[in-house]
Amino acid sequence: MNMTTILQEILIKRSQQKKRTSPLNYKERLFVLTKSMLTYYEGRAEKKYRKGSVDISKIKCVEVVKSDGVSPCQNKYPFQVVYDANTLYIFAPSAQSRDQWVRNLKEGVMRLPSPMPEKSARRPPPPVPPVEENGNEEEIVVAMYDFEPTEHHDLRLEKGEEYTVIEKNDIHWWKARDKYGKQGYIPSNYVTGKKSNNLDQYEWYSRNLNRSKAEQLLRNEDKEGGFVVRDSSQPGLYTVSLYTKFGGEGSSGIRHYHIKETVTSPKQYYLAEKHLFNSIPEIIEYHRHNAAGLVTRLRYPVTPKKTTAPTTAGFSYEKWEINPSELTFMRELGSGLFGVVRLGKWRAQYKVAIKAIREGAMYEEDFIEEAKVMMKLTHPKLVQLYGVCTQQRPIYIVTEFMEHGCLLNYLRQKRGVLSKDILLTMCQDVCEGMEYLERNSFIHRDLAARNCLVSDSGVVKVSDFGMTRYVLDDQYTSSSGAKFPVKWCPPEVFNYSRFSSKSDVWSFGVLMWEVFTEGKMPFEKSSNYEVVTMVSQGHRLYRPKLACKQVYEMMMMCWQEKPEGRPTFEDLLHTIIDIAEGEDAF
Repeated sequence: MNMTTILQEILIKRSQQKKRTSPLNYKERLFVLTKSMLTYYEGRAEKKYRKGSVDISKIKCVEVVKSDGVSPCQNKYPFQVVYDANTLYIFAPSAQSRDQWVRNLKEGVMRLPSPMPEKSARRPPPPVPPVEENGNEEEIVVAMYDFEPTEHHDLRLEKGEEYTVIEKNDIHWWKARDKYGKQGYIPSNYVTGKKSNNLDQYEWYSRNLNRSKAEQLLRNEDKEGGFVVRDSSQPGLYTVSLYTKFGGEGSSGIRHYHIKETVTSPKQYYLAEKHLFNSIPEIIEYHRHNAAGLVTRLRYPVTPKKTTAPTTAGFSYEKWEINPSELTFMRELGSGLFGVVRLGKWRAQYKVAIKAIREGAMYEEDFIEEAKVMMKLTHPKLVQLYGVCTQQRPIYIVTEFMEHGCLLNYLRQKRGVLSKDILLTMCQDVCEGMEYLERNSFIHRDLAARNCLVSDSGVVKVSDFGMTRYVLDDQYTSSSGAKFPVKWCPPEVFNYSRFSSKSDVWSFGVLMWEVFTEGKMPFEKSSNYEVVTMVSQGHRLYRPKLACKQVYEMMMMCWQEKPEGRPTFEDLLHTIIDIAEGEDAF
């Protein structure tokens, strides 16, 4: 038997037993192809455990799976290997990788001798389809933030410097090379592609900045010609928000200009029709010197003061187990379902929140397996899980630290201080985090203001997603007890325990109500039993005083009795942005 390795790569395999419902069913495996066997392992090459194999002689078919562009995992290029009565679904990180595996597997099958030696029974093998090569052009990226390595295999990033991407085996950690030839892993969300229309690298662009935040920013700066470019309410389009001290009749004013696109090919962009440009940066550069139809020229780029680096999926590539000796414990932050939460530091420099899991509070083994999946859920509006300490008891869960604590307490402390715009922005933050979870087929199960946290800059992030599955407390998991969050649950959950993204949507409606009542308890005068009866009879929470008609209509959309009648988080996000934008821009 020839054991020479032909091909070896980390790919994602879909479970053959489970339904396509959870990211947990999609696992990274090291696939190794030899002339006689396709084998897959758990772990890296230096420490691997064999999980399964397929005899090349048993393979009946290898083919690319047609994809609608939506993938349940980070690898977007599926193919399947049909053998005996089974099908192996595998997801490759790139089209080039997938084509290479399909080609080599097909060649391996064709190389084997036919079981029927008669000439008349043998057909010539079908030709291998030519593979479209993407070219060997290297991808150059620009660092948007500094990054200090935490492990020997990391690469230091310096803001503004260019780096060459070598491989993208992990969606969150890419292998790259700097200008001195040094190689290592970098967080993919710290860099941006060096393309003319990729705006992240420019100081005047602020992603996820809505109209009211932009106006507040420009007024605080109070500089003639202050401007910011932000995402428009219409997906894929951009708006220039511009401040002038001389807006007519001696008053200052803010104008919002949509960057428009031509219908011609190739596409061009403009703010004033007479001046067309091939890219958005060219428009900005031109209007920095010429008003050309704008109320004033773009003199002064304004950006939010704190452009803090985003969180990373773990502290380093492939690092999810944290050594408890590297943790320093500081003050207690509070206690939750699973135990006490403390402020701490990792390696004496990175602020973290450390949850010590009380013995008997959770299904530990199931959680530890799922933690690897949850670490890969990375979004600016999710509280990042950095890792776990599982080698001793109690188990520790190490997460991003959020300075202002839970949203519910924050709302109550700030009663009468927060504007309606800020309250809506808080809802938008949560909605963005939930839209990401929805897109990744991940259900929260316990969305409420108490399970969202607030950063020092006022950003709200979703926390504790999916954690209720591991609770061992019968009172919490059964609707008979007082702890069960009945007041945040739709009928299909308190009647049949049917959780879905649409049950999360119902809970989001209640969270919006909490935000716009500045932290009141939903159905505060009713018991859980009474709430079940009331909601089943069609009763819904009243309209808060601070909620405008459109905001309350959104809540009511979330509280449709049947799950299929409720909007998706993507729909809700568009609605919030439309409300935040208010009147049409120029």
